[in-house]
Amino acid sequence: MRTVVCHGSPYDVGRQHGEQASKEIHGSLDFYKNLLRQKSSMGWAEVCRTALKFQPLLETTFPNYMQEIRGIAQGAGVDVKSVLALNVRTEIAYGMFDDGCTAFSWRNPGASFLAQNWDWEDDQAPNLISLHITPLDTSKPTIHMVTEAGIIGKVGLNSKGVGVTLNAVKAEGVDFTRLPCHLALRLALESSSRVDAIGKLGKVGVASACHITIADYTGGTGLECSSMDIAWLNMGDFMESRPDVITHTNHFVHNHKNDLKSVMFMPDSETRLARLRELLAQSGPKPEFERIEEILKDEKGYPTSICRQAKGENTTSTLFSIIMNLRQLKATVIVGRPVDPQGVLELKP
Repeated sequence: MRTVVCHGSPYDVGRQHGEQASKEIHGSLDFYKNLLRQKSSMGWAEVCRTALKFQPLLETTFPNYMQEIRGIAQGAGVDVKSVLALNVRTEIAYGMFDDGCTAFSWRNPGASFLAQNWDWEDDQAPNLISLHITPLDTSKPTIHMVTEAGIIGKVGLNSKGVGVTLNAVKAEGVDFTRLPCHLALRLALESSSRVDAIGKLGKVGVASACHITIADYTGGTGLECSSMDIAWLNMGDFMESRPDVITHTNHFVHNHKNDLKSVMFMPDSETRLARLRELLAQSGPKPEFERIEEILKDEKGYPTSICRQAKGENTTSTLFSIIMNLRQLKATVIVGRPVDPQGVLELKP
Protein backbone atom coordinates (compact mmCIF):
# COMPACT_ATOMS: atom_id res chain seq x y z
CA MET A 1 0.00 0.00 0.00
CA ARG A 2 1.42 3.35 -1.05
CA THR A 3 1.97 5.94 1.68
CA VAL A 4 1.09 9.50 0.64
CA VAL A 5 2.33 12.38 2.83
CA CYS A 6 0.77 15.82 2.33
CA HIS A 7 1.08 19.17 4.07
CA GLY A 8 0.06 22.76 3.56
CA SER A 9 -3.07 24.54 2.36
CA PRO A 10 -6.11 22.49 1.30
CA TYR A 11 -5.19 22.94 -2.37
CA ASP A 12 -1.55 21.96 -1.73
CA VAL A 13 -2.62 18.89 0.26
CA GLY A 14 -4.83 17.85 -2.64
CA ARG A 15 -2.18 18.51 -5.28
CA GLN A 16 0.39 16.42 -3.39
CA HIS A 17 -2.18 13.64 -2.97
CA GLY A 18 -2.89 13.77 -6.71
CA GLU A 19 0.76 13.79 -7.73
CA GLN A 20 1.91 11.03 -5.37
CA ALA A 21 -1.09 8.73 -5.94
CA SER A 22 -1.84 9.51 -9.59
CA LYS A 23 -1.68 5.85 -10.62
CA GLU A 24 -4.05 4.79 -7.85
CA ILE A 25 -6.48 7.67 -8.51
CA HIS A 26 -6.72 6.67 -12.17
CA GLY A 27 -7.20 3.10 -10.92
CA SER A 28 -10.05 4.18 -8.63
CA LEU A 29 -11.76 6.01 -11.48
CA ASP A 30 -11.40 3.01 -13.79
CA PHE A 31 -12.73 0.68 -11.07
CA TYR A 32 -15.91 2.69 -10.49
CA LYS A 33 -16.50 3.31 -14.19
CA ASN A 34 -16.27 -0.45 -14.81
CA LEU A 35 -18.52 -1.22 -11.85
CA LEU A 36 -21.14 1.19 -13.15
CA ARG A 37 -21.06 -0.44 -16.57
CA GLN A 38 -21.61 -3.85 -14.98
CA LYS A 39 -24.33 -2.90 -12.51
CA SER A 40 -26.33 -0.06 -14.02
CA SER A 41 -27.21 1.93 -17.10
CA MET A 42 -25.57 5.08 -15.68
CA GLY A 43 -22.71 6.50 -17.69
CA TRP A 44 -19.86 8.42 -16.08
CA ALA A 45 -21.18 11.72 -17.44
CA GLU A 46 -24.45 11.16 -15.56
CA VAL A 47 -22.51 10.24 -12.41
CA CYS A 48 -20.56 13.50 -12.61
CA ARG A 49 -23.74 15.53 -13.15
CA THR A 50 -25.20 13.99 -10.00
CA ALA A 51 -22.00 14.66 -8.05
CA LEU A 52 -22.11 18.33 -9.03
CA LYS A 53 -25.39 18.70 -7.11
CA PHE A 54 -23.25 18.76 -3.95
CA GLN A 55 -21.07 21.60 -5.21
CA PRO A 56 -23.25 24.48 -3.87
CA LEU A 57 -23.09 23.09 -0.31
CA LEU A 58 -19.37 22.43 -0.53
CA GLU A 59 -18.46 25.78 -2.08
CA THR A 60 -20.40 27.75 0.54
CA THR A 61 -20.03 25.69 3.72
CA PHE A 62 -16.95 23.50 3.17
CA PRO A 63 -14.81 25.40 0.64
CA ASN A 64 -11.62 23.75 1.92
CA TYR A 65 -12.91 20.38 0.74
CA MET A 66 -13.56 21.71 -2.76
CA GLN A 67 -10.07 23.24 -2.82
CA GLU A 68 -8.54 19.91 -1.83
CA ILE A 69 -10.58 18.12 -4.50
CA ARG A 70 -9.40 20.68 -7.10
CA GLY A 71 -5.82 20.07 -5.99
CA ILE A 72 -6.21 16.31 -6.41
CA ALA A 73 -7.58 16.79 -9.92
CA GLN A 74 -4.67 19.07 -10.84
CA GLY A 75 -2.06 16.74 -9.37
CA ALA A 76 -3.45 13.60 -10.97
CA GLY A 77 -4.34 15.20 -14.30
CA VAL A 78 -8.06 14.42 -14.15
CA ASP A 79 -11.14 16.63 -14.15
CA VAL A 80 -12.56 18.06 -10.93
CA LYS A 81 -16.01 16.57 -11.34
CA SER A 82 -14.56 13.05 -11.53
CA VAL A 83 -12.72 13.51 -8.23
CA LEU A 84 -15.87 14.98 -6.71
CA ALA A 85 -17.76 11.91 -7.93
CA LEU A 86 -15.31 9.62 -6.11
CA ASN A 87 -15.85 11.56 -2.89
CA VAL A 88 -19.64 11.32 -3.12
CA ARG A 89 -19.76 7.80 -4.53
CA THR A 90 -22.02 6.55 -1.73
CA GLU A 91 -24.67 9.08 -2.73
CA ILE A 92 -24.40 8.66 -6.51
CA ALA A 93 -26.56 5.62 -7.17
CA TYR A 94 -28.79 4.19 -4.47
CA GLY A 95 -27.37 0.92 -3.20
CA MET A 96 -24.89 0.40 -6.00
CA PHE A 97 -21.60 0.66 -4.12
CA ASP A 98 -22.24 -1.75 -1.30
CA ASP A 99 -18.90 -2.11 0.45
CA GLY A 100 -19.57 -4.16 3.56
CA CYS A 101 -17.80 -3.87 6.89
CA THR A 102 -17.75 -5.09 10.46
CA ALA A 103 -16.77 -2.49 13.07
CA PHE A 104 -16.65 -2.12 16.84
CA SER A 105 -15.48 0.22 19.57
CA TRP A 106 -14.25 -1.22 22.91
CA ARG A 107 -13.27 0.83 25.93
CA ASN A 108 -12.49 0.54 29.62
CA PRO A 109 -10.85 3.07 32.00
CA GLY A 110 -7.39 2.03 30.86
CA ALA A 111 -7.77 1.54 27.11
CA SER A 112 -9.89 2.55 24.12
CA PHE A 113 -9.81 0.75 20.78
CA LEU A 114 -11.69 1.16 17.50
CA ALA A 115 -11.46 -1.63 14.94
CA GLN A 116 -12.86 -2.62 11.56
CA ASN A 117 -12.64 -5.06 8.70
CA TRP A 118 -13.19 -3.14 5.45
CA ASP A 119 -14.69 -5.37 2.77
CA TRP A 120 -14.96 -4.55 -0.93
CA GLU A 121 -14.22 -5.86 -4.40
CA ASP A 122 -10.71 -7.31 -4.81
CA ASP A 123 -10.09 -5.15 -7.89
CA GLN A 124 -10.07 -2.00 -5.74
CA ALA A 125 -7.34 -3.29 -3.40
CA PRO A 126 -4.41 -1.87 -5.47
CA ASN A 127 -5.97 1.60 -5.26
CA LEU A 128 -5.94 1.86 -1.46
CA ILE A 129 -3.44 4.29 0.05
CA SER A 130 -2.18 5.35 3.46
CA LEU A 131 -2.79 9.12 3.56
CA HIS A 132 -1.06 11.40 6.10
CA ILE A 133 -2.19 15.05 6.19
CA THR A 134 -0.59 17.92 8.10
CA PRO A 135 -2.76 21.02 7.56
CA LEU A 136 -1.35 24.53 7.27
CA ASP A 137 -3.96 25.59 9.84
CA THR A 138 -2.27 24.52 13.08
CA SER A 139 -5.58 24.64 14.96
CA LYS A 140 -6.56 21.47 13.07
CA PRO A 141 -5.15 18.05 13.97
CA THR A 142 -2.94 15.97 11.71
CA ILE A 143 -4.70 12.98 10.17
CA HIS A 144 -3.58 9.50 9.14
CA MET A 145 -6.08 7.26 7.36
CA VAL A 146 -6.48 4.46 4.87
CA THR A 147 -8.56 5.56 1.90
CA GLU A 148 -9.37 4.83 -1.70
CA ALA A 149 -7.07 7.08 -3.72
CA GLY A 150 -8.76 10.37 -4.55
CA ILE A 151 -11.16 10.25 -1.58
CA ILE A 152 -10.36 12.76 1.19
CA GLY A 153 -12.16 11.08 4.09
CA LYS A 154 -12.13 7.44 5.15
CA VAL A 155 -11.05 5.20 8.04
CA GLY A 156 -8.36 6.37 10.45
CA LEU A 157 -7.46 8.67 13.33
CA ASN A 158 -6.07 12.09 14.15
CA SER A 159 -3.47 13.56 16.50
CA LYS A 160 -6.18 14.33 19.08
CA GLY A 161 -6.98 10.63 19.36
CA VAL A 162 -10.28 10.75 17.43
CA GLY A 163 -10.87 7.69 15.26
CA VAL A 164 -13.58 6.89 12.70
CA THR A 165 -14.90 3.87 10.83
CA LEU A 166 -17.61 3.57 8.17
CA ASN A 167 -20.24 0.88 7.53
CA ALA A 168 -22.27 0.92 4.33
CA VAL A 169 -26.05 0.80 4.80
CA LYS A 170 -28.53 0.57 1.94
CA ALA A 171 -31.61 2.78 2.40
CA GLU A 172 -33.43 5.14 0.07
CA GLY A 173 -32.83 8.86 -0.01
CA VAL A 174 -30.16 11.48 -0.71
CA ASP A 175 -30.21 15.05 0.61
CA PHE A 176 -27.90 17.32 -1.39
CA THR A 177 -27.98 19.94 1.39
CA ARG A 178 -26.24 17.56 3.81
CA LEU A 179 -22.65 16.32 3.91
CA PRO A 180 -21.79 13.19 1.87
CA CYS A 181 -20.71 10.18 3.94
CA HIS A 182 -17.00 10.26 3.10
CA LEU A 183 -16.76 13.99 3.73
CA ALA A 184 -18.57 13.45 7.03
CA LEU A 185 -15.71 11.13 7.96
CA ARG A 186 -13.24 13.88 7.09
CA LEU A 187 -15.14 16.41 9.22
CA ALA A 188 -14.98 13.99 12.16
CA LEU A 189 -11.24 13.53 11.60
CA GLU A 190 -10.80 17.31 11.82
CA SER A 191 -12.42 17.35 15.26
CA SER A 192 -10.79 17.71 18.67
CA SER A 193 -12.84 15.02 20.41
CA ARG A 194 -15.64 12.52 19.99
CA VAL A 195 -18.11 15.06 21.41
CA ASP A 196 -16.85 17.76 19.02
CA ALA A 197 -17.25 15.44 16.02
CA ILE A 198 -20.76 14.35 17.01
CA GLY A 199 -21.80 17.98 17.41
CA LYS A 200 -20.47 18.96 13.98
CA LEU A 201 -22.17 16.08 12.17
CA GLY A 202 -25.40 16.58 14.08
CA LYS A 203 -25.46 20.19 12.92
CA VAL A 204 -24.82 19.64 9.21
CA GLY A 205 -26.41 16.20 8.78
CA VAL A 206 -25.30 13.32 6.54
CA ALA A 207 -26.58 13.05 2.98
CA SER A 208 -27.35 9.34 2.78
CA ALA A 209 -27.54 6.12 4.75
CA CYS A 210 -24.40 4.88 6.49
CA HIS A 211 -23.09 4.12 9.95
CA ILE A 212 -20.12 6.06 11.35
CA THR A 213 -18.42 5.03 14.57
CA ILE A 214 -16.57 7.88 16.28
CA ALA A 215 -14.32 7.12 19.24
CA ASP A 216 -11.64 8.68 21.43
CA TYR A 217 -10.08 7.80 24.79
CA THR A 218 -13.46 8.34 26.50
CA GLY A 219 -15.17 5.66 24.39
CA GLY A 220 -17.27 5.41 21.26
CA THR A 221 -20.55 6.58 19.76
CA GLY A 222 -22.28 5.18 16.69
CA LEU A 223 -24.03 7.55 14.30
CA GLU A 224 -26.56 5.60 12.26
CA CYS A 225 -27.39 8.02 9.47
CA SER A 226 -30.15 8.36 6.93
CA SER A 227 -30.75 11.26 4.59
CA MET A 228 -33.33 12.54 7.11
CA ASP A 229 -31.87 11.93 10.55
CA ILE A 230 -29.09 10.54 12.74
CA ALA A 231 -29.78 7.91 15.42
CA TRP A 232 -27.17 7.46 18.13
CA LEU A 233 -25.75 4.16 19.34
CA ASN A 234 -24.27 4.47 22.81
CA MET A 235 -21.90 2.04 24.47
CA GLY A 236 -23.86 -1.00 25.65
CA ASP A 237 -26.87 -0.48 23.36
CA PHE A 238 -28.30 -3.85 22.24
CA MET A 239 -25.71 -5.60 24.43
CA GLU A 240 -26.46 -5.05 28.11
CA SER A 241 -23.73 -7.47 29.21
CA ARG A 242 -21.10 -5.25 27.57
CA PRO A 243 -21.64 -1.57 28.47
CA ASP A 244 -18.17 -0.85 27.07
CA VAL A 245 -18.72 -1.66 23.37
CA ILE A 246 -20.47 -0.49 20.20
CA THR A 247 -21.04 -2.92 17.34
CA HIS A 248 -22.32 -2.48 13.78
CA THR A 249 -22.35 -4.16 10.38
CA ASN A 250 -24.48 -3.20 7.35
CA HIS A 251 -28.12 -2.67 8.35
CA PHE A 252 -30.14 -0.28 10.49
CA VAL A 253 -30.54 -1.33 14.12
CA HIS A 254 -32.48 1.83 15.13
CA ASN A 255 -35.80 3.26 13.95
CA HIS A 256 -35.64 6.21 11.57
CA LYS A 257 -37.93 8.98 10.36
CA ASN A 258 -40.89 8.05 8.16
CA ASP A 259 -40.32 4.42 9.17
CA LEU A 260 -37.40 4.23 6.73
CA LYS A 261 -35.98 0.71 6.55
CA SER A 262 -32.60 -0.45 5.34
CA VAL A 263 -32.45 -3.05 2.58
CA MET A 264 -30.57 -6.20 3.57
CA PHE A 265 -28.16 -5.95 0.64
CA MET A 266 -25.79 -8.30 2.47
CA PRO A 267 -27.88 -11.17 3.88
CA ASP A 268 -25.02 -12.01 6.25
CA SER A 269 -25.07 -8.59 7.95
CA GLU A 270 -27.27 -9.83 10.81
CA THR A 271 -25.30 -13.04 11.30
CA ARG A 272 -21.98 -11.15 11.33
CA LEU A 273 -23.36 -8.73 13.91
CA ALA A 274 -24.60 -11.59 16.10
CA ARG A 275 -21.23 -13.33 15.80
CA LEU A 276 -19.35 -10.12 16.66
CA ARG A 277 -21.47 -9.66 19.78
CA GLU A 278 -20.98 -13.31 20.71
CA LEU A 279 -17.19 -12.97 20.48
CA LEU A 280 -17.18 -9.76 22.52
CA ALA A 281 -19.43 -11.36 25.16
CA GLN A 282 -16.85 -14.14 25.47
CA SER A 283 -14.01 -11.63 25.90
CA GLY A 284 -12.60 -10.34 29.16
CA PRO A 285 -13.26 -6.85 30.52
CA LYS A 286 -10.02 -5.33 29.25
CA PRO A 287 -9.70 -4.54 25.54
CA GLU A 288 -6.48 -6.04 24.20
CA PHE A 289 -4.91 -5.85 20.75
CA GLU A 290 -4.47 -9.62 20.46
CA ARG A 291 -8.11 -10.35 21.27
CA ILE A 292 -9.33 -7.72 18.82
CA GLU A 293 -7.11 -9.23 16.12
CA GLU A 294 -8.60 -12.67 16.83
CA ILE A 295 -12.12 -11.29 16.40
CA LEU A 296 -11.21 -9.70 13.06
CA LYS A 297 -9.81 -13.06 11.89
CA ASP A 298 -13.01 -14.95 12.69
CA GLU A 299 -14.21 -17.16 9.81
CA LYS A 300 -17.41 -18.65 11.22
CA GLY A 301 -19.89 -18.54 8.34
CA TYR A 302 -17.09 -18.44 5.71
CA PRO A 303 -16.93 -17.02 3.07
CA THR A 304 -19.35 -14.31 4.30
CA SER A 305 -17.77 -14.26 7.75
CA ILE A 306 -16.30 -11.36 9.73
CA CYS A 307 -13.09 -12.15 7.85
CA ARG A 308 -14.59 -12.26 4.38
CA GLN A 309 -13.48 -13.79 1.06
CA ALA A 310 -14.82 -13.41 -2.46
CA LYS A 311 -16.12 -16.86 -3.36
CA GLY A 312 -19.17 -18.11 -5.22
CA GLU A 313 -21.97 -15.54 -5.15
CA ASN A 314 -20.06 -13.39 -2.66
CA THR A 315 -17.93 -10.91 -4.63
CA THR A 316 -16.25 -9.03 -1.76
CA SER A 317 -13.26 -9.73 0.48
CA THR A 318 -11.74 -8.11 3.54
CA LEU A 319 -9.22 -5.75 1.90
CA PHE A 320 -7.77 -4.47 5.16
CA SER A 321 -8.22 -4.63 8.92
CA ILE A 322 -7.50 -1.69 11.19
CA ILE A 323 -7.04 -1.63 14.96
CA MET A 324 -6.77 1.87 16.45
CA ASN A 325 -5.33 2.41 19.93
CA LEU A 326 -6.82 5.79 20.75
CA ARG A 327 -4.88 6.31 23.97
CA GLN A 328 -1.54 5.66 22.30
CA LEU A 329 -2.52 7.61 19.13
CA LYS A 330 -1.58 4.87 16.70
CA ALA A 331 -3.21 2.24 14.52
CA THR A 332 -2.13 -1.06 13.01
CA VAL A 333 -3.35 -1.80 9.49
CA ILE A 334 -3.27 -5.39 8.25
CA VAL A 335 -3.36 -5.31 4.44
CA GLY A 336 -5.45 -8.08 2.93
CA ARG A 337 -7.41 -10.68 4.88
CA PRO A 338 -6.03 -10.81 8.44
CA VAL A 339 -5.75 -14.62 8.26
CA ASP A 340 -3.53 -14.22 5.19
CA PRO A 341 -1.95 -10.76 5.48
CA GLN A 342 -0.21 -9.17 2.51
CA GLY A 343 1.54 -6.62 4.73
CA VAL A 344 1.29 -4.58 7.92
CA LEU A 345 1.70 -0.83 8.39
CA GLU A 346 1.30 1.59 11.27
CA LEU A 347 -0.64 4.84 11.24
CA LYS A 348 0.78 7.65 13.38
CA PRO A 349 -0.98 11.00 12.95
